[in-house]
Amino acid sequence: MLTLTENATSAVKTLTSQIPTEEGGLRIRGADQAEAGFELALVSSPEPEDAVIETDGARVFVEQSAALPLDDRVLDAQIGDDGSLSFALGVRA
Repeated sequence: MLTLTENATSAVKTLTSQIPTEEGGLRIRGADQAEAGFELALVSSPEPEDAVIETDGARVFVEQSAALPLDDRVLDAQIGDDGSLSFALGVRA
C-alpha cells in the first residue's frame, strides 16, 4: 500500500485544511494517458471504490486502477524556492 513521508503528510494536511469538510483528502488517480502518470486533486470525499490511506491525520484516496501500481511506492512532497509544492513518487525501501 502507498505510504507517505513526513513531508507529504504535512503537505496533504495543509492542503486539505482548505476543504470545508472533514471527509476531504487528496485523491490520486491514473491519468487518462499512461505516459502522463498520475493526477492529484483535492476532493471533499473519496469515491466508493477508492482505497483510503490515513497517516497522522492526512487522508489520501487512491483510485482503484491506481492502487496496484502504487502498492510499493512512497509519496513525498517538497516546497520549491518559489514556494511551489510538488509531489513525487519513490520506491519504498
